[in-house]
Amino acid sequence: MDLSTVHAALSAKSYPDLAPLCDDLFLQVASQGAATDGWPYAVHLLAHLYLNDLNSARFLWKTVPQEVKDAHPELAAVWKIGQCLWNRDNAGVYTTAQGFEWGPEIADFVSAFIESYRKRIFELLTSAYSTISVADVAHFMGMSEEYATNYAMQNGWSLDAATKMLTVRKQKAQTNQKLDASKLQRLTECVFHLEH
Repeated sequence: MDLSTVHAALSAKSYPDLAPLCDDLFLQVASQGAATDGWPYAVHLLAHLYLNDLNSARFLWKTVPQEVKDAHPELAAVWKIGQCLWNRDNAGVYTTAQGFEWGPEIADFVSAFIESYRKRIFELLTSAYSTISVADVAHFMGMSEEYATNYAMQNGWSLDAATKMLTVRKQKAQTNQKLDASKLQRLTECVFHLEH
C-alpha cells in the first residue's frame, strides 16, 4: 500500500485535500483486497473532522476494526475530538486536542485543525451575537479571557471594560452579482408570463 501521496499532502500542509485523497486511496486498497493494517486511520479521521464532515467521520469510525481502535490511542483521541464535535462540546474539543501527546506525523495537522475550528467558531459567534461576554467568548474559543479579548479586538470587536462585554463587528457581506441585460430580460419575461 503506497501512502506517499498522503505523506506528501501532510508535509505540504494540504489539509483540505486529505479527506478525499484518503477516501480514494482507501477504496483502491479495499477493492484490491489488500490488508489495511498500516492505514493511517487517525489522519483519515482527522481529515474529515477538519472539513467539518462529521457524518463521514462517523462512518469511517464504524469501519475501523476494533483491534485497531484498541491498539492506537492516537486514533481514539481523534475520535474523542469527533465525539465532542458531535455533542457540540466546544470546550471538550480544545481540551481533548491539547490534552493528548500527538505523534510527529499528526501534531501539525491537529494544530491546524484547532486553528480552523477556532476560526469557524469565531465566525459563528460573529453571525449569532451583537454583544457577548468575554467569559462566553473564552469558553467557545478554548482560550483564556485575556487571549479571547485580544483575539476579538484584533478582529474589530470592541470591549466595554466595565461590563466585560464585547461588541461584535459584523462583517459586511460581499455581493459580487453582475446583472447583465440578458438576465434582466429573462427575469422580465418570467414576471410578465406569471402576471398574464
